[in-house]
Amino acid sequence: MFHSAESNLKPRARGQAPAKPRLNGIDRVLATLTEVARHPRGVRLDELARSLSSPKSSVHRALGALRRSGFVTHDERGDYRLGLEFMRLAFDHYQGMDERALIDPLLRELSARFGETAHFAKLDGSEVVYVGIVAPGGAIIMSSTIGGRNPAHLTAVGKALLMHALPDAAAASRFVKEHGPLQRRTPTSITEAAALARELDASRKRGYAVDREEGERGVNCLAIPVFLGPTAPPIGAVSISGLVARTPLTVLVKAVPEMKAIVRRHLGEAAVS
Repeated sequence: MFHSAESNLKPRARGQAPAKPRLNGIDRVLATLTEVARHPRGVRLDELARSLSSPKSSVHRALGALRRSGFVTHDERGDYRLGLEFMRLAFDHYQGMDERALIDPLLRELSARFGETAHFAKLDGSEVVYVGIVAPGGAIIMSSTIGGRNPAHLTAVGKALLMHALPDAAAASRFVKEHGPLQRRTPTSITEAAALARELDASRKRGYAVDREEGERGVNCLAIPVFLGPTAPPIGAVSISGLVARTPLTVLVKAVPEMKAIVRRHLGEAAVS
C-alpha cells in the first residue's frame, strides 16, 4: 500500500514547541558567528552545536569558514572567540558612519515620546558639544544649538559623561583646579569640587544624571550615557530637556526605563547600562 510522506509525519503534541528551522549554508555561518559573539570568554564546539541545534560536523565547517576569514579564533584549549579581524571591521565601520544619521532617529523618537527637546552631546575638556538636537513641533526651543557648547558641570549630558571621566573625588578636585572657577548661572549651579564629586557619585549609582535648573532657570534635564560596548567609555550622552512647569523632573525620572529601552532599540543592547 502506498503511504504519502505526510502520513508518516507524527502530529506534534499539544503545547509542544515547534522545531527550530534547520540552518543551512550561509545562514548557519551567520548563526554560528552570532552565537560565538555571545561568549566573549570563549565557547566550545559542543556548546555551539547544542545552542544552534545543528550537527557538530556542520558547525565545525561553519567555524572553519569563519576562522579562514579571521572572524573567529580557536585557541589551544578548544575555545572559539570573535577574531580581531571581525572587531577591526566593526570599529572601522563605526568610525566611518555618519553619527548624525545614527543618532537622529533616536532623538526624534525621544522627542516625540516626551514632547520635549532631545539632545546628543559629547565631552570636550570641561565642555559638552551638542552633536544632535531635535525639538517637537510647537515646543519652546532650548538655548542649545548644533555645534554649540556648554560647561559640562551645568548640564545633565555633561554630568552623565563626567561621571565616567572623573571616577572619584580626587579626579573631581583636579578637574575643578584645572578648569575652575566653575561658572555659576543659577542659584542651583554646582561650583565646588566636593559638591561636584557627590553629584557624580550619585549619578553613577543611579545610572543617569540630572540638571535641576542649573544651567538655565525654568529648565530641567535628564541624561544617560551611551556606549558602543560594555567595556568601552561612553561615546556621548542623550538627554530630554523640558520646562519645569510642563515636564517636572520627577516625570523624567520615572521614565528612565522607557528612555533606556528606546535607546537600546535604536543602538543595541550594549548602548546603555
